[in-house]
Amino acid sequence: MDNIKKGSIPSVAKVQMLADYLGVTTSELLGEPSGTSSTGIRIPVLGTIPAGIPLEAIEDVLDWEEVPSDWATGGRQYFGLRVKGDSMYPRYLEGDTVILQKETTCESGDDCAVLVNGSEATLKQVMIRGDGSLELRPANPVYPPRTYTPAEVESIPVQIIGVVVELRRKIK
Repeated sequence: MDNIKKGSIPSVAKVQMLADYLGVTTSELLGEPSGTSSTGIRIPVLGTIPAGIPLEAIEDVLDWEEVPSDWATGGRQYFGLRVKGDSMYPRYLEGDTVILQKETTCESGDDCAVLVNGSEATLKQVMIRGDGSLELRPANPVYPPRTYTPAEVESIPVQIIGVVVELRRKIK
């Protein structure tokens, strides 16, 4: 703090870093009245999500992101996950944060976080077949798609836990 001059204005990055550390929004930190800057709600970034071969999902909160408060109307809930791996390249890059709406169903073609075997999460495009089978399709052609029969969806189980609604990518 010795290098900050009295009356100087901190950078946006420093304000965000301090807000994240304190667990508040930048608006709260700066004492802005409600509705003047961002009128968002904070959601947790719950950990890394593999975009390759499924690995154990991490349930620790790594970070916080802010989404518009009107997204929460109707009881909708959101969470963020950090992308790891390259099976969804070039659509998603390692280190990207995806914002997902908590859902247990999706439309065919949606990008989703899918929980496999109760503890392994992966980010894939979900294709729903007429017979009820699910195909988890990577964007990167180096990786093969994986198809689960309706019986496997139930027995393994394979569960959709969220649908991607936004991508956040940091440049630096």
